Amino acid sequence: MTDKNYLTFALGKGRLANKTLELFEEIGITCEEMKDKNSRKLIFVNEELKLRFFLAKGPDVPTYVEYGAADIGVVGRDTILEENRNVYEVLDLGFGKCRMCVCGPASAGELLKHHERIRVASKYPNIAKDYFYNKKHQTVDIIKLNGSVELGPLVELSDVIVDIVETGSTLRENGLEVLEEVSPLSARMIVNPVSLQMDSERIRELVSRLRTKLDAQ
Repeated sequence: MTDKNYLTFALGKGRLANKTLELFEEIGITCEEMKDKNSRKLIFVNEELKLRFFLAKGPDVPTYVEYGAADIGVVGRDTILEENRNVYEVLDLGFGKCRMCVCGPASAGELLKHHERIRVASKYPNIAKDYFYNKKHQTVDIIKLNGSVELGPLVELSDVIVDIVETGSTLRENGLEVLEEVSPLSARMIVNPVSLQMDSERIRELVSRLRTKLDAQ
């Protein structure tokens, strides 16, 4: 586990980390070291509050938290669902809202209704598998893609896709649409189960302060 004198946070890089730090500042938690854009440091410390922060790629955040390298993580719910790590999800931070959806041409809607065996392309094979097998009880062939999954139906690689939808403009421009919603998504706070036992008071107090702030917005 991490040094018991510190609470260690793993934050998903980019916009999500920036929004998280803005929220933390609103409840009096700052880390001046992280504001230095030229810093080559990997771990940033607030000695006064005994807090440590580091940035990680989204899919790695649940891994750091599960194995105790970080006590707390902030990452999108899509990543939590896809990685399926042993962590506690304790708070919806309310930003980064979007949806995980099944998308495709309008004609593919019939394939979803009749539980036919279809091909599904996705960057999120575990989410897609869970949705089709456990919720819809539909047998599908899942094809993992890393790039623009919207291409799948356009080049007849797949019948539908499972992907994140924010505005839906990319779908519309390519003759695709949302056919079914899998799950609402947003940034979530996750906690290592052992940390929650060992440092329960500090963590619960932090979550409580954040929840109060979010409720007031």
